[in-house]
Amino acid sequence: MASYKDTLPPDLFDQTTLVSLASTLAILATAYALSLSTLDRATPASYRFLFIWHAFDALIHFILEGSFLYHCFFSWIPLSSVSNPHALAPTAHNFLGFTNRAYGPQAGGDNPFAQLWMVYAKADRRWAGADLSVISLELLTVFVAGPLACYICYCIAKKDPRTNIWMIVIATMELYGGFITFCPEWLTANYNLDTSNFMYLWVYLVFFNMLWVFIPLYAIWVAVKDIDSAFAARDKAMAGRKTK
Repeated sequence: MASYKDTLPPDLFDQTTLVSLASTLAILATAYALSLSTLDRATPASYRFLFIWHAFDALIHFILEGSFLYHCFFSWIPLSSVSNPHALAPTAHNFLGFTNRAYGPQAGGDNPFAQLWMVYAKADRRWAGADLSVISLELLTVFVAGPLACYICYCIAKKDPRTNIWMIVIATMELYGGFITFCPEWLTANYNLDTSNFMYLWVYLVFFNMLWVFIPLYAIWVAVKDIDSAFAARDKAMAGRKTK
């Protein structure tokens, strides 16, 4: 029987993969450092955690997903230069008005961000090319969710009660985006996904994507709980006035 190690691709822990994983940890460390320099000690633990999460979220959107969009729009190779175009990740027909080009990180050459996305594309090949559903979601993610996550961090630091409303908004966006990302794969028997080994299935596809499910759900729970407490305090205050 083959051992667990024997079932893993030989390039699973190559330098590019390790650098890609390390970059995610570096972004998380930056978000944590921002919380230390921005929040006062009286900030509740739940909101401190959510500050770190939204700072991490914004940096991921701007740096990593922003680089993905860059390669989708500006990195391309002519299909005529590829001996087997069918081996490429698909580029939508007539994307940006061209039918003879392959776009996406797969055309990014030695660019480190292109190589990072090619690592993730080992598990989900859509991220190597220019998939219209993914690009459409990432445009909203980078240009709407990213700035909104920054604003939430600002509101948490300022103790603005409206933070709760915006946290519910962005959490709903993240949950909806996750569903739209993977629903097409569920409907096509995971055609573009490689679930052949532990790393691709449980680390790349499940762990990294489920972060954007469970933490947004937690953010909604914290926000709703705080809003509910505010309404309860208002009702109590109004009841006290009526008894006078």
